[in-house]
Amino acid sequence: MRLYLVRHGQTDWNKERRIQGRADIELNEFGRHLARETGKGLADISFAACISSPLVRAVETAGLILGEKDVSVETDTRIMEMDFAEWEGKCCAKEQWELPERFRDFFDAPDKYIPAPGGESFADMKKRTGEFLEDIYGREAYQDKNILIVTHGAALAGILNNIKEKPLSQYWGVGVHKNCAVTEVEVTEGVPMMFSENKVYYKDEVKPW
Repeated sequence: MRLYLVRHGQTDWNKERRIQGRADIELNEFGRHLARETGKGLADISFAACISSPLVRAVETAGLILGEKDVSVETDTRIMEMDFAEWEGKCCAKEQWELPERFRDFFDAPDKYIPAPGGESFADMKKRTGEFLEDIYGREAYQDKNILIVTHGAALAGILNNIKEKPLSQYWGVGVHKNCAVTEVEVTEGVPMMFSENKVYYKDEVKPW
């Protein structure tokens, strides 16, 4: 099977560098544009299935990428974004920092990151995204098929951390993927091989995190 892993399109909270987590923030118009352009880039791919985080920004991205293709969107909570609890909605831009100092470990030292009370750790994320992958690998109906998977920044990084078999200290890999960036992974007999990572199909400028 070949997995097409996609981070959702841009939201206003992305622009403002606000922590989204489980907050159900919809795409903005630019985010919808990015998703449509990505759909054009993947127009020749015949998807057998689409799995999305249940959050609206991911589900809408999936629908816009699929366009007129006759593929339903299945949702799976295991690829929802990380739960930040009371920190959701807070700004992490350098000039408008609204978070505790220890949140800096989120990007700089994920293996040392301590979440807000009731929030998730990177170990939590790696575990549930790993379980998701093992489930997908084992689905007989998906063998030799193309599968579209739409998720979020931290959740996608968890999926890739599992695929690459890297420690939590290297959780972010190449960094937070751009909105609507696509990563292709071929899975043969349960063994994944990455073909491309963080590829965009649009010409617009999107600032990295």
